[in-house]
Amino acid sequence: MAISVTSRTFGFLPNGESVEAWTLCGQGDLVLEIITYGATVTRLLAPDRDGRLADVVLGFNNLDSYLASRAYFGAVVGRVAGRIPEARFSLEGKTYELIQNEPPNHLHGGVEGFDKKIWTAAPVEEPSGAPSLRLAYRSRDGEEGYPGVVDVTVTYSVTEGNIFLIETNAVSDWPTPFGLTQHSYFNLAGEAAGSIADHELQIHSDEFVFTDERMTLLGQVGSVNGRENDFRLPRNLGRAIPLLFQSHGDLYLVHRTEQQGSPSEPVPVARLVHPGSGRVLEVSTTETLLQLYTGAGLDGSLTGKSGTSYARHAGVCLECEGYPDGANASGLGDIILRPGVPQRNTTAYAFSTQPGMCRTNGSRQSGALFSEAVENES
Repeated sequence: MAISVTSRTFGFLPNGESVEAWTLCGQGDLVLEIITYGATVTRLLAPDRDGRLADVVLGFNNLDSYLASRAYFGAVVGRVAGRIPEARFSLEGKTYELIQNEPPNHLHGGVEGFDKKIWTAAPVEEPSGAPSLRLAYRSRDGEEGYPGVVDVTVTYSVTEGNIFLIETNAVSDWPTPFGLTQHSYFNLAGEAAGSIADHELQIHSDEFVFTDERMTLLGQVGSVNGRENDFRLPRNLGRAIPLLFQSHGDLYLVHRTEQQGSPSEPVPVARLVHPGSGRVLEVSTTETLLQLYTGAGLDGSLTGKSGTSYARHAGVCLECEGYPDGANASGLGDIILRPGVPQRNTTAYAFSTQPGMCRTNGSRQSGALFSEAVENES
């Protein structure tokens, strides 16, 4: 496949402003499409073990569906990804009240977060020659209740080794909480394939953050040892999801060893496998936490790119981020962006394949158990 960066018009906002779609084609067959609305990944084509491409992220074919949806399909979310408890934080002696867009919490930057903004896009020439696109946005002082002006860039690249690389950079003129994530929902069988019950997940973490029944972060860390959210060894998601709290997924701590180098180097945090197609997704990041989200909020009301309704657990999110309540509980990670101190992070989603494997009755049974559990929860 020839390396290329191309653009087209994706749609128009109600005020007539155009939204662009940019397509990055990498030498290793990975194809990435991004729109300037929300810096959103709308398509990600990856080869299976036989070289056949499939779109492995959930999303829509038209702008109107993105405007109406609150699922955050493929978007960059911020200023702060995740939930800020009670929608408030204190910083340098002042308390800031935010919108409770998921009462009692503030979620993913508010009602009009970064996922609802128009970003400015321009191709970037990388030394490696990898096709890259840089998207920029200026967040004004007081936007969604946050202090300070923040200038942020997100650079998407598709490398020769089939790595979807995300590099973020942010600066501010005033202290403010800041922590982005890329919110793609992955289904390695293809975005219209149904549930992720036949996927296997491994998370390289032995600690998670406790939450209450509203998924409010409690600032307390516990060991996964002996718990149902332990993914240190690969687990079939069809069996695992019904056992998770609210079938949702937890926030895991990313631990870095001395052998893994400086904080500026990404470390492995998760591995997702679809045995049927052979597709493998390995996630590495410089961020301090990984949020697992199993698509528990999907209910079949959203129709995706192929005309298929996205039912519960149609995709899985592996969101690399800072601690959302870092302004109030800095012990789990400082997310305060301060003047003169840029915040830079890198997350890599690396795609590969593995040889075919014999299917067993156990895998079919796990899918049946998963379907039965979902029906009982509904």
